[in-house]
Amino acid sequence: MKNVNDLIALLNLEKIGANTFKGVSETIGSPNVFGGQVLAQSLNAANRTVPKERILHSLHSYFLEAGKLDVPIIFEVEEMRDGGSFSTRRVKATQNEVTIFILAASFHKIEEGYAHQKAIEANIKQPEELISWSEMVEQFGDFIPKNMKAFLSIERPIEFKPTVIPNPLDPEDLPAEDKIWFKLKGGSKGLDLQTKQQILTYISDYNVLNAAINPNASKANFGNLQTASLDHSMWFFRDFDFDDWMLFSSESPNSFGARGLSKGNLFTRDGQLIASFAQEGLIRPKRK
Repeated sequence: MKNVNDLIALLNLEKIGANTFKGVSETIGSPNVFGGQVLAQSLNAANRTVPKERILHSLHSYFLEAGKLDVPIIFEVEEMRDGGSFSTRRVKATQNEVTIFILAASFHKIEEGYAHQKAIEANIKQPEELISWSEMVEQFGDFIPKNMKAFLSIERPIEFKPTVIPNPLDPEDLPAEDKIWFKLKGGSKGLDLQTKQQILTYISDYNVLNAAINPNASKANFGNLQTASLDHSMWFFRDFDFDDWMLFSSESPNSFGARGLSKGNLFTRDGQLIASFAQEGLIRPKRK
């Protein structure tokens, strides 16, 4: 995938029944289906059974089995409730009749209410001061470990710029946090809120376990760990646009027992808090 149009095409499922949809997969460098893809595709299925005036405000999900890249995914939506203000949907994703993922999502009609939000971090490095994943490969390709270089070299519809770049040749333990700027490639004007939320959900599964690995980064990395998303939750607050860089800010309160928890926020560049997320993931040292 090269740009946002390719991503939207991937997330836009084929309808094959009243509340049943079919999707295909694209690799991001892993041998299995990317968790953010099945998350966003499940949301696409749920969105298509909910009145347009009701907007997603939260989702909660579990990854049950690794998805196969070459097998279509079937999404079945169950209409749990349509109340006066909220609609609830449950989505089951299967491959070859095996459930690989489940999602519950709640949608709310637009209402007026009180407002406050957490502020974006002050004095954070801006995207113009940083280099992207693709620029890392261009500048430091000869020094980057082979598996990391292969991952960073894959074409994606999103550009990422981390605020801190660890030295893979001299790894050290880092604070239990991670901050990455991201921006869509290609034009994104005119997208409806449902599509923007699906794209943001897709992006939210990138980089999410970094904060949980960082405190042990002197000895732990994606090359010597088995990692996988176990569950993923999000809460959506405000409408937004993808016309500028956005910030993915995460922290990890705990890692223990081969699992790590990351939580955080997604901000626009001007500091609007768009969504919050939480994920527990598998962080299992590989046996030698």
